[in-house]
Amino acid sequence: MSQAPFYVSPEQLMKDRADFARKGIARGRSVVVLRYDEGILLLAENPSPTLHKIAEIYDRIGFAAVGKYNEFETMRQAGVRYADLRGYSYHRSDVTARGLTNAYAQTLAGVFTTESKPFEVELVVAELGLTAETDQLYRLSYDGSVIDETEHVAIGGQADDITATLKDLSTSVLPLREVFDHGVRALATAASGTVPTQDLEAAVLDRNASGHRTFKRLSDAMMAQLRED
Repeated sequence: MSQAPFYVSPEQLMKDRADFARKGIARGRSVVVLRYDEGILLLAENPSPTLHKIAEIYDRIGFAAVGKYNEFETMRQAGVRYADLRGYSYHRSDVTARGLTNAYAQTLAGVFTTESKPFEVELVVAELGLTAETDQLYRLSYDGSVIDETEHVAIGGQADDITATLKDLSTSVLPLREVFDHGVRALATAASGTVPTQDLEAAVLDRNASGHRTFKRLSDAMMAQLRED
């Protein structure tokens, strides 16, 4: 007599995948992205000097991620290819955070619903507007869900604690030095201790940058100066 196939309800299957992804993400150190008066700051707790959580996608678009490195690096590379192809085929101004976010959301949702293992990642796509009012921040979860934020957004294992620390703070009217300080303090509070400069990774999308590209990675010396000022 043949044995009945093992059955798992769709609801239970989705719940198990979501729990698996959340547990993987929770093990990662957090990232926070904050607007400031002249741009957008991307800040991460990341002691590795080579495995970056923060990157440039295109002229005015930055990327931040937590979770499994190989999975979010795959997403980053796909985003760069998407942006380059769209900018070449149409116009540089046609490469937008919203379009990139939609592409990422479709990929993440497809993997979550059809593959045996979901991606253990959370992403932030940030676009620097020509004016502060047109800045955009998007948070993407492992299942492809998207939330647009206004002032700042945190992802990773301590995201809730960081969000609570920054609650009601309008960073978009503050200078970079103050916003950097708020971001470091939020990461430290979530980590239950201080975060040394060498364990930080940071970059900015600078509205005052000349030329197309606005992404600038901050060195340890630059971050140390920001902490001392």
